[in-house]
Amino acid sequence: MTQERRADFILVVTTMLAAAGWIFSKQAIQGLPPFGFIGSRFVLASLFLLPFSYQALRKVSRGDLVRAMSVGCLLGSALLLWIYAISVSDTLGEGAFIMSLSMLFVPLVAWPLFKQRPPRMFWLSLPIAIAGLVLLSSASGWQQSASQIWFVLAAVMLAVHFNFNSRFAQRIPTLLLTSIQLFVTGVMGLVASLSFETWPEQISIDIWGWFAMSVLLATSLRYVMQTSGQKHTTAANAAIIMVLEPVWTVVLSMLWYGEQMPINKLLGCAMILCALLVYRGSARVMAKLPGG
Repeated sequence: MTQERRADFILVVTTMLAAAGWIFSKQAIQGLPPFGFIGSRFVLASLFLLPFSYQALRKVSRGDLVRAMSVGCLLGSALLLWIYAISVSDTLGEGAFIMSLSMLFVPLVAWPLFKQRPPRMFWLSLPIAIAGLVLLSSASGWQQSASQIWFVLAAVMLAVHFNFNSRFAQRIPTLLLTSIQLFVTGVMGLVASLSFETWPEQISIDIWGWFAMSVLLATSLRYVMQTSGQKHTTAANAAIIMVLEPVWTVVLSMLWYGEQMPINKLLGCAMILCALLVYRGSARVMAKLPGG
């Protein structure tokens, strides 16, 4: 097996862990407050990654550290919106496909922020994605499914994070940057939990089991594997593979929760997946052209 194929395999497993993280999170917040869950999960995950990035942390400048922490605040905002959406949603698969739209929102957000016009293929992909969202919402109606709105807001915030992360944190080693951002996200979650939530007096062992799997498998191991996989494959190839996350999430949600997928939801998910493949696939083709 070549190094690139091994990297692709690692990224496929990464998407499975990411999808499993949706189930772990939904199960954990049955007994834990959502913001408190995110805060504890990400602080612990950052501490697990700290030994791998400690040497880089000692060398990073104060300015780069502040820059990384500010970008971490954007990630924290996105994930707090995401966990709230999960807490009020009964359809994880639908939410996963809406969240996957964040990559389509990236050029749309970059346009007003950095005066970068979206590529031509973006305008072809966007109407397909919008049509997919309309089909998803038609199953229960936007008024009866407020979680869809929260998932969209989380996806937009994730796109904002992606833009600033690419612009202002290029000089920081990837693993250190990940550790810092996870820590900042965790602190934000704990502050939000202390401000708005009440913790239960007793938490069952099985809830702590789901929490442990969220920390160790869906966060720490996932990000280490994702970093490892991305080192040995192209960015376009990695992006296309990561499209698998909502697909696995739908499968797991149907198996675990018996989530119903009527034809309009299936068509909506398929159109969103098609839009992402068109957009990301075109980037891969353009990179292979002369001068690309």
